[in-house]
Amino acid sequence: MFIGIDLGTSSVKAVLVDDGEQLLATESRPLAISRPRPGWSEQAPDDWWQATVAAIDALAAARPAEVAATRGIGLSGQMHGAVLLDRDDRPLRPAILWNDGRSATQCAAFEAAFPASRAVTGNLAMPGFTAPKLLWVREHEPDVFAALATVLLPKAFVRLKLTGERREEMSDASGTLWLDVAQRRWSDEALAASGLDRSQVPALSEGNAAAGMVLPALASRWRMPPSVVVAGGAGDNAASAIGLGAVAPGSAFLSLGTSGVFWLTTDGFRPDPEHAVHAFCHAVPATWHAMSVMLSAASSLAWLAALLGRPEAALLQEFDAVPVPRPTARDDPMFLPYLGGERTPHNAAALRAAFEGLSHDTDVAALVRAVLEGVSFGLRDGVDVLRALRTPFASALAVGGGARSRGWLTMLASVLAMPISRVDGAESAAATGAARLGQMAATGKSPAAVCRLPRVVEVIEPDPAAVRAYEDRLTLFRERALRLVMDVRAARSTDPATGARSGA
Repeated sequence: MFIGIDLGTSSVKAVLVDDGEQLLATESRPLAISRPRPGWSEQAPDDWWQATVAAIDALAAARPAEVAATRGIGLSGQMHGAVLLDRDDRPLRPAILWNDGRSATQCAAFEAAFPASRAVTGNLAMPGFTAPKLLWVREHEPDVFAALATVLLPKAFVRLKLTGERREEMSDASGTLWLDVAQRRWSDEALAASGLDRSQVPALSEGNAAAGMVLPALASRWRMPPSVVVAGGAGDNAASAIGLGAVAPGSAFLSLGTSGVFWLTTDGFRPDPEHAVHAFCHAVPATWHAMSVMLSAASSLAWLAALLGRPEAALLQEFDAVPVPRPTARDDPMFLPYLGGERTPHNAAALRAAFEGLSHDTDVAALVRAVLEGVSFGLRDGVDVLRALRTPFASALAVGGGARSRGWLTMLASVLAMPISRVDGAESAAATGAARLGQMAATGKSPAAVCRLPRVVEVIEPDPAAVRAYEDRLTLFRERALRLVMDVRAARSTDPATGARSGA
């Protein structure tokens, strides 16, 4: 038996699978996000641990015999978050999350202090990454920075509580801006640019390697054997890739979660920082990946649902209940999906969303369609950047909560001009991938033996007529998005407190 723990932004999910990878049970516990100021996003690390314990407690109560037979545990987690611990491993402040935009100014400072940053890390410095967050803390909370003993990423904090080990794996470490991604090791120069050294970061492991054992008191609590291995694990998207079997070069998937991600597995280091592509290590050895990332995907629809006082699921059901009309009019409502800034391809933390083309005739259905279309166009921007890399791809699997909507996937197939496949277990891909990493760590099995493709439920092909119509709308979307980006950059370039490079 194997357990996968997925520490997301909105919940912690734990899954129990048997040796044949049959999903036996799933438990989840919600998490709250604090936004103390506009553009800020924080969570209490201890809340993650309490939710994790509660989820595993529930698994143990529902499946006591199976949990007692657990041999390996894998961890998946939201990336980039800065968990700052003192010498007693106590959090010094709430964790600053991946979608926090406060450190835009510090991105330029980091790259100035480490001129080789883009070549070594493969990534443009962005507020979402961990390194600029530390520079912000050093500048604005010097007492916290002075007391800092260890910096961990979110799932590494859960591992610390689970095993007592301070360890991290390559895929998550890639998102800190402290990793030499090609060499798969910490960069002393990158750490120094943040005022840190190796004593303040965890040791590194591959994601499918053993990275600790469950502490005896916890093993006793869950009636597990005393030798349960905890794998290195993976960042959330790398874990989804493991769960989807995306370990061969050219494997691609689309994640429609809080953020929107298009993943491409590569056989080498394929950086493109100028277009804000993320070039990271995969969670298995000698494998890398490239990702385009937009910050507000399904969360854009969640925002609209909250504004309207309607359940998000109900809005999607209504959208799915009618045929998806082809876009034909330039004056149809359009949504620019930048609620919390954007990464690929704009790297614009200060960018904000907008509705355009609203009229007295605009109804709820038109707003929902505009939001889903706007997110789809934002994803297309990232996909086009990835198409320029040296790893070809022709189709993608769909995962995440948004993948429940067939209507949205139909729209995406035509907007992206590629087949999109719905698969079994898409909503639990990250947790399942974590369990697979736990299985590899406990058994020594290879990625090829464990990381099989899930069953394809349906392949949604692009509609040629819709592809052509969306291309016209895409041109208009890009014109309007570029105008917003230029306005933001112009505004920040005239702000003497920030400077031209600190904004977008």
